[in-house]
Amino acid sequence: MEFIESYHLTGLLIGICTFLIIGLFHPLVIKCEYYFGTRCWWMFLLWGIGGIIGALYVREVFWSSLLGVFAFSSFWTILEIFEQKGRVKKGWFPMNPKRKADYEDK
Repeated sequence: MEFIESYHLTGLLIGICTFLIIGLFHPLVIKCEYYFGTRCWWMFLLWGIGGIIGALYVREVFWSSLLGVFAFSSFWTILEIFEQKGRVKKGWFPMNPKRKADYEDK
């Protein structure tokens, strides 16, 4: 990390990694909603809590920052899972035929 710090590239690397983490969560939302529906939201809650705990205990700014980004991306994904269900109902994304009853209004 000495090379990175000598050229002040830490912020740039955090930005790139943030972009990649957020980019990873987009298809994860789609796949998780397709296969598990909204009942997988608790998994992202646990990931978020774990990321916050990790960010608090890791001393190096780079890794602590990435854990924080991961944590809050996980929390945001909880909202996105429920919104994805609405997008599937509108026909914008494919519906899992094995879970067709989950999309019917009760």
